[in-house]
Amino acid sequence: MSEKAILCVDDEEVILESLKEQLKRRFGNQYLYEVAESAGEAWEIIEELHADDVKVLVIVSDWLMPDMKGDEFLIEVHQKFPQIVTVMLTGQADEDAVDRAKEQANLHCCLRKPWSEEELAQVITSTLA
Repeated sequence: MSEKAILCVDDEEVILESLKEQLKRRFGNQYLYEVAESAGEAWEIIEELHADDVKVLVIVSDWLMPDMKGDEFLIEVHQKFPQIVTVMLTGQADEDAVDRAKEQANLHCCLRKPWSEEELAQVITSTLA
C-alpha cells in the first residue's frame, strides 16, 4: 500500500470519478487516490490518513461547494497542514477567492473547468517536483 495520497474534493460525483480515473491512469499505483464530496468529508479523510501515517501530498478542491467554499477549506488545511500542496479546481471562482487562497493557503495553482487530463497531470507533477 502506498503511504502517499492525493485527495480530490468536489460536490459533484462525476467530477470526482473523472479526476480519480485520470490520476490513476497517469500515476498508477504510486499514490492512494481519495475523494470527498464536501469539506467536512475531506477533513474526516485527512484525519484518518494522518492517523494511519499516510502523507497527503496534494489536495485538489473545487471552489463552489455547499457548506464551505474551496478557498476557505484550503486555507484551513494550510493552517493545520502547511506541507500539503493545494490546488483549486473551478469553473466559477472569482479572482478574489483565488487571490485569497494564494495568499492564505499557499495555493499552488488554479485549474479551470473543464480541464484536460494533460493539464491535470502537469499540475500534479509540478506539485510533486
